[in-house]
Amino acid sequence: MATGKRSARAEKERVAEIHRRINAEYPRSTTALEYRTPVQLLVSTILSAQCTDVRVNEVTKNLFQKYRTARDFAEASIEELEEAIRPTGFFRNKAKNIKNCCKTISERFGGEVPRNMDDLVQLDGVGRKTANCVLGNAFGMNEGVVVDTHVMRLSRRLGLSFSEDPLKIEQDLMRLFPRESWTLLAHQLIDHGRAVCNARKPKCGECLLADLCPSAKP
Repeated sequence: MATGKRSARAEKERVAEIHRRINAEYPRSTTALEYRTPVQLLVSTILSAQCTDVRVNEVTKNLFQKYRTARDFAEASIEELEEAIRPTGFFRNKAKNIKNCCKTISERFGGEVPRNMDDLVQLDGVGRKTANCVLGNAFGMNEGVVVDTHVMRLSRRLGLSFSEDPLKIEQDLMRLFPRESWTLLAHQLIDHGRAVCNARKPKCGECLLADLCPSAKP
């Protein structure tokens, strides 16, 4: 029993040290998506599925000049909307989701993106990941942790979660890290994944977490 307690204590200390180091290294991490309003962030996040943030920002630069509000998107020609977002891939499904999502926002929520998880995940094209992104970044609400491919990869490599299910990984991260850090934590893991712990060839020799990481290569 004592050994188990020491092991649990050691793991808690390891996680706390991981958190301390990424806070020091990435204190101002934030979403790479460019937006000015909650509606814009919601649309950008829907577009980001299977697409890079860089490409999404290229598309939304012009898109947000033409469509500024939820009603604008709701009333948009589906053909024109499809063509405008074509470079992001899966454009037909994304256009349908954006149009229907914004129609609901206009009709049920007075044109304002709802500020709670239950209402957000009822919108077309919005799952928990998108809802977390909007709540955390547009409204400063730490309701959960965004689990994208980077967060999933780093969580498993660092031994923070052993699941392949994004929801279970999110639950593990929420249990390990303080609530006030959840939104920032996702951005920090994403930034570290892009800069150091990439998918194909992680730079373990340059990693500030190497001595804390069970997957680090000598």
